[in-house]
Amino acid sequence: MPLLAPWLILQGKRVHRSTLRLPEAEGEKQGSCGTGTDLNLLIVGDSAAAGVGCKTQDDALAGQLAGLLSKHHQVNWQLVAQSSRTCAGVLDMVRNTKLSLSSVDAVVISVGVNDVTKRTSYRQWQRDLNELTGYLRDTLGGAQIIYTGLPPMHHFPALPQPLRWFIGQQARQLDKLLARHCLTNAKVHYLKLDLPFSAKYMARDGFHPNPTAAKIWAQRAADIIRS
Repeated sequence: MPLLAPWLILQGKRVHRSTLRLPEAEGEKQGSCGTGTDLNLLIVGDSAAAGVGCKTQDDALAGQLAGLLSKHHQVNWQLVAQSSRTCAGVLDMVRNTKLSLSSVDAVVISVGVNDVTKRTSYRQWQRDLNELTGYLRDTLGGAQIIYTGLPPMHHFPALPQPLRWFIGQQARQLDKLLARHCLTNAKVHYLKLDLPFSAKYMARDGFHPNPTAAKIWAQRAADIIRS
């Protein structure tokens, strides 16, 4: 690995300069839809949660998940997400955001990709997960906490080899630690998007999920919330 380090650093800088920058999805970041018993939904996280790769929030995770759950509930939802946030950054953002929801029944979280690209250590990653989960428990009470597993970064077309291989290894390791974190904490769920990799799920930047992937993501999250 030391022999590869200079080449990996060079490739990382090139990718950062050349990768297509897509905006966060357009649209409201909170709302209500459906009829029935109230279900208060919070979505927090990074660029994937913010809808990068989708044109509007209706196409992204927040809109599609609220739509699915609204078939049996009045869904009151809020999105607290921003591009480039690590797990620690997401915690800081949530701490400094006033929630419009009076209470929260379920929170869906997308973190990890930026921890991979910014080289968060394994130990720090575990500490950050513990802090985020602890904060959400303290502030949201008995809400279901759902962490989305890291995507298969070893397949991302935006990353050249050997950087893709290296990033993929890091992502796999953080994902294992995330799954373990969920397994050892009550009412904390691990949502694994175990899809066969295909370009049909990728946005134009070769890095973010498109509306097709967001639809499947939303369906998996809805299944956990309903269970």
